[in-house]
Amino acid sequence: MERYGTNYLEERKLVKRWSGPTPALLNLLFTLIVFYATWWFFHDPRGVMRMYTPYVGYMYTRWWLIVMIWMVYLFNFWPFKRKWLESTHPLTKGIVLSAVSVGVLYILIKGFFEGLLGNYGLAYFNPDQLVKLPGITEFFAVEYSCLAILMFAAIASWLSPAWVVAMEEEPWSKLPQPAKGFSMLICTFFLSTIVYFVTMHPHMGILYHPWQSFTSIAPPYWEKFANTVSGNFHVSWIMCCTVVVWLVETIWQRYPFNLISHPWLRRFALFFGIIAISLAMHFFLYFAQELTWGEAIRGTRRAFAPDWRWLHVGEMAIFFLVPALFLHFYCGNWPKKFSMPVNVLVRTIITLVATIALYIGYYKVSHLFLGTQKGFSHPQQFPMIPMIWLVNIWLVNHWFMDNWPGWKMVPKTVEEIEADHVAHQAEIDDVRWSPSLGAGLGMGALVGVAFYAFTIYALPGLYAAVDILK
Repeated sequence: MERYGTNYLEERKLVKRWSGPTPALLNLLFTLIVFYATWWFFHDPRGVMRMYTPYVGYMYTRWWLIVMIWMVYLFNFWPFKRKWLESTHPLTKGIVLSAVSVGVLYILIKGFFEGLLGNYGLAYFNPDQLVKLPGITEFFAVEYSCLAILMFAAIASWLSPAWVVAMEEEPWSKLPQPAKGFSMLICTFFLSTIVYFVTMHPHMGILYHPWQSFTSIAPPYWEKFANTVSGNFHVSWIMCCTVVVWLVETIWQRYPFNLISHPWLRRFALFFGIIAISLAMHFFLYFAQELTWGEAIRGTRRAFAPDWRWLHVGEMAIFFLVPALFLHFYCGNWPKKFSMPVNVLVRTIITLVATIALYIGYYKVSHLFLGTQKGFSHPQQFPMIPMIWLVNIWLVNHWFMDNWPGWKMVPKTVEEIEADHVAHQAEIDDVRWSPSLGAGLGMGALVGVAFYAFTIYALPGLYAAVDILK
């Protein structure tokens, strides 16, 4: 039976063409060049297509990410056969697979959302339907439509990989492709639809005057709790879920949930654990803004408005994703020489430091290179778009091109695959419960509480000392 790309990413051996950091630096330079060239062509307001409106560009950026997740994680590269994946030149493979993903992306947006749903279901998915409403200009019709489509994308980009990472493809893991892929796609799309209607649809209902209370809950049920009627409250925690899924899958190696031996307990613990971690990040990053800039005031605009601050939580969260993926894709998930908890801790610290540096650097210089506007809360400053566009470029390079040109791909032997499984299981077994582990967990909890207290105490002063915007 043809395996297509099942376990292809795990069963390939990426061999450095040069020793030391040269391959990582070369790939970083290569992907940044591709990023900037494509950004200029597709997104930059000074470029060719000028899709950074910002919602048009964000809609395509976010759905391209999801289509690639579908192709690799859900469908295991189907319908491309394993032999083709292993023998085709990485550059050819990258062009072909990227072209397929863009084709699916176009059909999805123009055919499904705008054509089917926009014409026969919900008008706000199609700008041509919205301009028929009195008082809606063409610009806002396009922006509202793109906003609705990308809000659906935000949910799908969390649930699609979560079903593979947390639920381990069950109960369809034994099905052949494409039956397995379509089963997971239908399930996660269904769940995404439910989450969309209870989190994002009420937001769309209040964008029009009068509020569409007949078709949506108006004012939304989260108004008093979140101090805003904006759906950005949900964008925030859903973006955190998207980021945490990949932190768990990459630099955390699914630890500590992989210590749970019972399969279904492990799966549900990880699925809801991702949500719990995301909610903690969601509320902490909002609280950090309160400490830094003062209390949010409903009725104000931009940086002091609760709706923008919830959005900025999602923007801050996405900065964690970039260094984590770079560490995993191009640095071999370094370090690996310690126990799993220590490795995870070191990677998390590296990611945190790199995230802060990237955040500061982005707001200092992005307006000089990307065509965005200077400032935290300017309507034309939307860091999620360039950050996810860069992630998309890295996914093409890592998933489709086998880290070319810095690496070359060699299929692992059966013995090497088995050795990897044994080594991974040994890492997990090494962290089984023992008195020393209990002491370590207790000490870790104390250090965590102390670190949290220090952060709360030091954040206002640290932020004041670092002049990001001049």
